[in-house]
Amino acid sequence: MCQRYSMAADLPVVLEHFQVDRVMYYYQNRYNISPTQSAPVLLQHNGERVLDEFRWGFIPYWGKDAVNADLRTVKENPTYRKMIEKQRCVIPCNGFYYWKKEGKKMHPVRVVLKNRGMFGVAGLYEIWKDYKGDPLRTCTLVMTGANRLIGDFEENRMPAILPEDAIKDWLNEENTAFHSLSSLLQTYSEDEMEAYPVTPLIGNDDHDNSECIREMDLRAAWVKH
Repeated sequence: MCQRYSMAADLPVVLEHFQVDRVMYYYQNRYNISPTQSAPVLLQHNGERVLDEFRWGFIPYWGKDAVNADLRTVKENPTYRKMIEKQRCVIPCNGFYYWKKEGKKMHPVRVVLKNRGMFGVAGLYEIWKDYKGDPLRTCTLVMTGANRLIGDFEENRMPAILPEDAIKDWLNEENTAFHSLSSLLQTYSEDEMEAYPVTPLIGNDDHDNSECIREMDLRAAWVKH
């Protein structure tokens, strides 16, 4: 399960990369996004691409998988099926965090594209109402089968990274065919990705700065301990 990721890039770069038409919140770099925190989300509304901020993680009574929606779950769950037809979004991202076992030790790694670029992950969203009747906007990452690189950290699945053309199709409001949409959720090639060690401080939800994405000298860190 993907439990942490980063979206660290200056706003003008984000707007150009994702061809955003409108920004609906005060954007900030996020180096360590964890479940229940607010995260940037890309939606399409009346033909415009909108960058907004949603809570990461559904809170439905029926949702076994609130942070990540496995493709198999999406196919089997009628509520997810309805959402994939009408409530799709893209989660802007530039790195996933996982924990890797080396002998008896565990250390965090950051998985990125080899060019260190941004990418979009297929997402679903839902707008709930709290006890006061106020809207609560939530989102989840859609999972697909893991490639060999991600398979070192999580055996069966990884976030469904969308190539540029697939982002357009995924956000297309007129595209409501389930089978057509689910065919966009392909396993991203491990040849385009790499992983490097990062600070264990990413395990702290409050630690959200550039240190999180900095490559760590693992040997030096273990010598200190």
